[in-house]
Amino acid sequence: MDIEDPLGPLDPGFATAFRRDDRRPACQLYLVSPLNVSGVFPDRLRRALGAGPVAAFQFRVKDVDQHAAAKLAEPLQAICAEHDVAFIVNDSASLAKRLGADGVHLGQDDDDPRDARALLGPDVQIGVTCHDSRHLAMEAGEANADYVAFGAFYPTTTKEVKHRPEPSILSWWSTLFELPSVAIGGITPQNVAPLVAAGADFVAASGSVWNGDEAAAIKAFEAALADAHRR
Repeated sequence: MDIEDPLGPLDPGFATAFRRDDRRPACQLYLVSPLNVSGVFPDRLRRALGAGPVAAFQFRVKDVDQHAAAKLAEPLQAICAEHDVAFIVNDSASLAKRLGADGVHLGQDDDDPRDARALLGPDVQIGVTCHDSRHLAMEAGEANADYVAFGAFYPTTTKEVKHRPEPSILSWWSTLFELPSVAIGGITPQNVAPLVAAGADFVAASGSVWNGDEAAAIKAFEAALADAHRR
């Protein structure tokens, strides 16, 4: 995909004037795992996915080898398949290949999207973290990524925050490009509405779901997203 920015440098005032294009599909929930997915977590995931609509689940673990990660992932992947939820592997295209995952999410320090595409083939979803950068997002599009992720929009304890974009970057992206965007970072049912209004196609949630009653949180997100689209 050849992506260019037709507006050149973005005028912040112009960006804030953008509003969600109602011709785009409704914003959906993208669920991210906690780092600890052992023990009773499979039961928690099953309960969450049974509580309301979730488009995708990202398997995100750190500091474990691929064999151990695959062992942790397999029951979670099966639960996602039962609920028709896309199973996305964080960071590792090779693990995604091993598992036959629906997709992989790559950070800026991970595999190149082109290499991941060559390994995984045309049907696997590839997402790329783009922080607060229009340039990185356009590069991801040119590398044939399937979605771009911006954030963190709000304070979060899930990971260290170095970039804090304004919601207007979602408006800019959705107005100019068809490629979906994911908003990440500290998103809760209480603060999701401005991101939906700005044009996010997906909103990622982790701590706001797993730090409490996961079923109640999914139901709260379902209500909040529906309410945001009615505004």
